[in-house]
Amino acid sequence: MFRKLIYRTGCLIRNPSIEKCYKDLKATEFSSSSELHDLQLEKLKALLKFCYQYSDFYRNSFDKVGINPMSGPVNFDILKKIPILTKDELIKFNSEIHTTSSFEFKKKFFSETSGSTGQALTFYKDEVWDSYNRASINRGLSWFSISPWECNGYFWGFNFVLLQRLKTKLLDFLLCRFRLFSYSDNDLDKFLSKCKRAKYLEGYSSMIYEVAKLANKKGVNLKNIKLIKGTSEKIYPHYSSETIKAFGNKIISEYGSAESGIIAFECPAGNMHLNEETCIVECIDGKAIVTNLVAMSFPTLRYDLGDYIEISDTECDCGRKHKVLKEVTGRVGKNIIGFNNNYPSLTLYYVFKNIALESGLELTYRCEQHTVGFLVVYLEVEITESLVSLLDSEFSKYFKNDMKCEYIEKSTVRIKGRKLKDFESFID
Repeated sequence: MFRKLIYRTGCLIRNPSIEKCYKDLKATEFSSSSELHDLQLEKLKALLKFCYQYSDFYRNSFDKVGINPMSGPVNFDILKKIPILTKDELIKFNSEIHTTSSFEFKKKFFSETSGSTGQALTFYKDEVWDSYNRASINRGLSWFSISPWECNGYFWGFNFVLLQRLKTKLLDFLLCRFRLFSYSDNDLDKFLSKCKRAKYLEGYSSMIYEVAKLANKKGVNLKNIKLIKGTSEKIYPHYSSETIKAFGNKIISEYGSAESGIIAFECPAGNMHLNEETCIVECIDGKAIVTNLVAMSFPTLRYDLGDYIEISDTECDCGRKHKVLKEVTGRVGKNIIGFNNNYPSLTLYYVFKNIALESGLELTYRCEQHTVGFLVVYLEVEITESLVSLLDSEFSKYFKNDMKCEYIEKSTVRIKGRKLKDFESFID
């Protein structure tokens, strides 16, 4: 009760709208597809009108394509007329996109993110938007019978500036949260000891996997954990064997971004349901194009999130009718540059997926390119002649003789303190 009281007091101060947002989300949890469609359209109409009134960027953009949401009819076809928005544009036209100069929000929060692309983006998040984002997470937790005030472990970055460190420690205390700072035996033992009273774990999936492996080596088994939630990184299928052994659960996925909010959350039946009450997700040429329906202070209409995805209308056993995000196949990133041709970085996804399907070998990998025509491949397994032969054979299907690969054995492909990326190019 004490933790619940602290949490709810904090919400009243910081996010007074969160309880209403949560109740709204729970009320539509098992709505039909048509009901969700109607709800999206209602929110889209309100959003387009608001953008036309208060955002210089969108007013000019709408006028150019002949859209006037203030007088004309609004439907989903109109949305398709709006140009797709890139992160470069969010940065370049930042002040024009913001509505904060012409509309007075009761409360807003400063946000800053670089994301996977490394491009710095700053914006103001209005309180209702922030509350919907937090309420969406809480709804996902409720699917696993977890309350947000319950004890939880956190695998995330840490700021070592003194003031920020004190702020982090205070926030962790208020959220009944503890986190892992390093992989030293001392820190790991302390973290695993605290896990004995935790109800759920969350954070970078690669960090969770690393800790699960170390816990299994130490013979530590924690079956009190109800949920392990991976965010911000790809969750490889073979992570499950280690996390199930250590914590009794596989890692489930939460998908989103700072500027687009929570986009999808995995249910107990194993499907990632789109958060259709707060966003519209289009899949165009395989890319995730997201419209945040609750972001009023910094609207993002038809935003190219930079991910390749697959969406399915498959009926889920859990009974929820929200569309299913079947897979996030990879980042839309820099090309891999061969001696003669360029290749999308998504090629790596298919190389390693084929190896897993055809050979049953699931590999954790990270690739870097520093020189044209040469690819460095880091792997978390012993490099044997048979493995090199298998890798060469699969890479040659896509690159032919246009690329030379160097395979390097690492205990972990994750770079300490950074999000795991499957490919990075250092070629200008």
